[in-house]
Amino acid sequence: MNTQTTQSPQFYLTAPAQCPYLEAERERKVFTHLVGPRAGEMNDLLTQGGFRRSQNIAYRPACEHCRACVSVRIVAGEFLLGRSLRRIQARNADLVGVERPAYATAEQFDLFRTYLDSRHQRGGMADMSLDDYKVMVEETHVETRLIEYRVATGLLEEEGELVAVALSDFMVDGLSMVYSFFNPAYVKRSLGSFMIIDHVARARTMGLPYVYLGYWVKGSRKMDYKKRFQPQEHLTGQGWERADPGDFEA
Repeated sequence: MNTQTTQSPQFYLTAPAQCPYLEAERERKVFTHLVGPRAGEMNDLLTQGGFRRSQNIAYRPACEHCRACVSVRIVAGEFLLGRSLRRIQARNADLVGVERPAYATAEQFDLFRTYLDSRHQRGGMADMSLDDYKVMVEETHVETRLIEYRVATGLLEEEGELVAVALSDFMVDGLSMVYSFFNPAYVKRSLGSFMIIDHVARARTMGLPYVYLGYWVKGSRKMDYKKRFQPQEHLTGQGWERADPGDFEA
């Protein structure tokens, strides 16, 4: 693998592959490596430019005929909880979220496997082993944290049941949610949405303006949940612009 550390990153283009979100489309990605002393700075710049991080790779869609993927970020300082999100927050009032270093544990992996086996049996991560999970979490040259969400017991933070985990990058202008997973048995808790609500609160506390959610994919029902978190900005050809509710129409 090329681990270049030059001032100007080198970009590469993947071969076409089946799109995981839209069955009729073929996806391509442009990517570069995030290594060396400027990896954090480069990750900030690339994320602001619509890239996502996976381990030591920053990538973004570069499809030939499709522009359905849209980079989304929540405006944390103006975020308002609607009625349904307030209910989600209330249902999870017994959870405690604790930031930890990007270090993988067997307990996290057990929850990760439960999540994959329930929600993503045919996905590209379906066969991931503990070693693969460790690489996903620990192979980073940027400021990355794990946030563990446990049921509060009144005892030590580590003793409550682990129900959700978020792997997030801490950037100069916000938090970027790289990957999150949760116990699918607690469907009524809406843990995926709760973690986003919690990240907005954390960004506000830290004085950071944004929470980066990755891509909203027009026409993909599995991405519809991102509509709920307003106000938000979308990356367009003219830069980041405030999204209008009509932008979500198929």
